[in-house]
Amino acid sequence: MASFIITCLLLFYFYIATSFLSLAVFQVTGSVTAATASPTNSTRHRHKWIGPVGHRVITVDVNGSGEFKSVQAAVDSVPENNRMNVAIQISAGYYIEKVVVPASKPYITFQGAGRDFTVIEWHDRACDRGPDGQQLRTYQTASVTVYANYFSARNISFKNTAPAPLPGLQGWQAVAFRISGDKAYFSGCGFYGAQDTLCDDAGRHYFKECYIEGSIDFIFGNGRSMYKDCELHSIATRFGSIAAHDRKSPDEKTGFAFVRCRVTGTGPLYVGRAMGQYSRIVYSYTYFDDLVAHGGWDDWDHISNKNKTAFFGVYKCFGPGAANVRGVSWARELDFESAHPFLMKSFVNGRHWIALSDA
Repeated sequence: MASFIITCLLLFYFYIATSFLSLAVFQVTGSVTAATASPTNSTRHRHKWIGPVGHRVITVDVNGSGEFKSVQAAVDSVPENNRMNVAIQISAGYYIEKVVVPASKPYITFQGAGRDFTVIEWHDRACDRGPDGQQLRTYQTASVTVYANYFSARNISFKNTAPAPLPGLQGWQAVAFRISGDKAYFSGCGFYGAQDTLCDDAGRHYFKECYIEGSIDFIFGNGRSMYKDCELHSIATRFGSIAAHDRKSPDEKTGFAFVRCRVTGTGPLYVGRAMGQYSRIVYSYTYFDDLVAHGGWDDWDHISNKNKTAFFGVYKCFGPGAANVRGVSWARELDFESAHPFLMKSFVNGRHWIALSDA
């Protein structure tokens, strides 16, 4: 009898223990499922963006008076996965070198002594051979390439000194600067080259009071960028073009917005070309010298019907060449409502990353 009672008690305790264990497993499993199924506050907190902390200044002087003599050496000194605002102060001089800012080094600023005084330059062309013996091709010719986010440059120039090609000559594309990172800011900078001077490749960018010089497609890529109070200077000798935008889908928010710019130099010149099927270029309050080619715009290959899908717009432009900017039926004369998205820094979501004093 005693053994029967003991057996019954053991079974009762076992039942209680397994019940509590099942409840605990259910609660843990339910919590994990709920956390996975819905984005809770804690999940959002784990993905909260944390900005840079602290500030570091690095000095560069080509004559040896700074911490480094080359810009690339200064960039190399910034640690991987950088989380600090780094100002690289570059003294006046010509820095004959090729520079790359990798994606792992955000928050870097190149601060020059003035665009006429601090210059980084190189001379690669698309037909030149790289270290592997293969042709570089256009995007790899840049004198300076930036893959990092939150890059900025002030009062400095970037040059590709390869000679200007004649129109149609293959392999002479020569990029001075390539920006492939997001949220990049440029103020008082110069970009000098001929064909494909500025590769506005990808990301949101803001150019203020910059000087951009070239001959053929001297601003090109699929960036989402605003150019404000900039001078776009053509050195074309027979025929040239300013901007070639590579938007490939109507769902992309990319485009080039030129606001209060000046178009000067030599021509004749197309103001925009449809590099991508849904290319998007808008000029607002912009002055055009008497150099714009008849028709003003070009659909790139004349076989893809890009004139039906590209978005080329003009709003309150002026100057002796302005009439030709409106020279084709598919370049729209915008009203204020349709032009407004291309007039404000919100075009590049600038309220979140561009200071009021910098807009």
